Amino acid sequence: MYQIKVLVVEDSLVFRELLVQNLNRDPAIRVVATARDPFEARDAILAYQPDVMTLDVELPRMSGIEFLRKLMPQYPLPVVVISALSDKVFEALKAGAVDFVAKPSVTNRKQLADFLSNELLTKIKIASTAKISNLKKNSITTENQVLNSRNQDLVVAIGASTGGTEAIFSVVKDFGTDIPGVVIVQHMPPGFTEMYAKRLNDQCRVRVKEARTGDRVLPGQILVAPGGENHMRLIKMNGGYQVECKPGDKVNGHRPSVDVLFDSVARAAGRHAVGIILTGMGGDGAKGLLAMRRAGAQTIGQDESTCVVYGMPKVAYDMGAVAHQEKLPDIARKTYALLNKM
Repeated sequence: MYQIKVLVVEDSLVFRELLVQNLNRDPAIRVVATARDPFEARDAILAYQPDVMTLDVELPRMSGIEFLRKLMPQYPLPVVVISALSDKVFEALKAGAVDFVAKPSVTNRKQLADFLSNELLTKIKIASTAKISNLKKNSITTENQVLNSRNQDLVVAIGASTGGTEAIFSVVKDFGTDIPGVVIVQHMPPGFTEMYAKRLNDQCRVRVKEARTGDRVLPGQILVAPGGENHMRLIKMNGGYQVECKPGDKVNGHRPSVDVLFDSVARAAGRHAVGIILTGMGGDGAKGLLAMRRAGAQTIGQDESTCVVYGMPKVAYDMGAVAHQEKLPDIARKTYALLNKM
């Protein structure tokens, strides 16, 4: 069996050894080298040619983000960032990292155990399949779109996972203040979704916020499902839409789940919705998107050539949930075109 060759870049000796010991317990993974800083990491990349690199954001001699910016053009490889609760992680993703995991507290045994036995292993395995070349070529700006539809019941729902933070931005940066209310599930740890929403809010023309139960779904506004213990659902109330964020068991291994959101959109909005499924591993969102299409909604799936991980969109496409398959830079334009026919 082929083993994924991993380079661990971490300045803390204790945490570095902890990572190495636990990663090597998985028969699918082999840590081929470790590094304390980006300079050691660069030499290790040349010597060992790892398949995946784990990278701490805070490193001596050079930050992990600066290292990524210098590394990726010369030695592109999948990188999983390990980060404390900080918006620096989004700079790392913008610089070319495939995904990230929240750094656990070494004093919280349950959190640490889940991180070592589940989260990090999963992210590394997913990263090993990622198409690094698609991380940069998707950042094409399209022309501004105009909404001509007068339908007040319209809503847009988006779901994504691995590679999704940048993919979502690629779509919503082209949304104007006339766009119907948008609801989003992006698989992300708790705490980071609020920072992600604020980051989008600063970079987009529309207003973006982390969702709370009772938030109204309004034109020119995006609601991002909070990471953690809740699923987000769309409900119809008082002639409009609201979101409901309530605890529940994981669905498809995720909470919040794209399927849960899409199912609720199918019930609440029916043919007045557009569903969009973007890059990500697994099949979360595929069944929900199919429910939306069967309820009369228009559905869009990101195509393989622009996905970092062609998982969720592929499952959705294969089961007939995707009515329109589009390259990432074309999705905003297609969304407006579909809305204008409603």
